Amino acid sequence: MKTHTASYQELLAQRAALEQQIASARQAEVAEALQSIRALVEAFGLTPQDVFPPATRQRRTASVAPKYRDPATGSTWTGRGKPPAWIRDRDRTQFAIG
Repeated sequence: MKTHTASYQELLAQRAALEQQIASARQAEVAEALQSIRALVEAFGLTPQDVFPPATRQRRTASVAPKYRDPATGSTWTGRGKPPAWIRDRDRTQFAIG
């Protein structure tokens, strides 16, 4: 007894029909959701800022204690980033703080 296996073309047709059903169901549910949202916004007098507050970015600005000091000028450097001219190409131990 041979079971019928759907051909590639039949499966593609089924997928197309399913995708159409999915799109239709989504459209109906989105419309229903929007109707509920609009009703709530109107009932509570909400503004766009209430519903979608502006995103606040919290930046980490952790300051780093300086590790090196220029005895001539008092300038300091944390040891991060590009070294300043007064320490570049020199032995850093002589400029170390504490």
